Amino acid sequence: MAYWLFKSEPSTWSWDDQVAKGDAGEEWDGVRNYQARNNMRLMKIGDRVFFYHSQKDREIVGIVEVCAEAHPDSTTDDERWECVDIKAISPVPEPVTLDAIKAEPKLAEMVLVNNSRLSVQPVTDAEWKIICKLGKVE
Repeated sequence: MAYWLFKSEPSTWSWDDQVAKGDAGEEWDGVRNYQARNNMRLMKIGDRVFFYHSQKDREIVGIVEVCAEAHPDSTTDDERWECVDIKAISPVPEPVTLDAIKAEPKLAEMVLVNNSRLSVQPVTDAEWKIICKLGKVE
């Protein structure tokens, strides 16, 4: 299993929107960045993903799971763009803010810290464990 982080503006697609989709999940569509798309192409069913609210709150609020591997993005006819489907697994009991992540020296190399604009990014096993501990995820 691999770990990832998806960023979303809550006014566009929030954690509550994701939860409302239930086990059927939802396409993570509309991504128009090659690096983010390439990350999705690497994802496998069962990979775990932090759901991060960008903009105002800037915090990890939930955990989702990849439930469909990369396929054409239904929001465009352009064959270059693909997406995965994800479903909500659990909220993060204590959301982990970007400030808290930046304050943790062991997370200094995390993509979120060094390339905060990338909307779909990898998370290492070690980073996953640290953030789960910070967020009181069991």
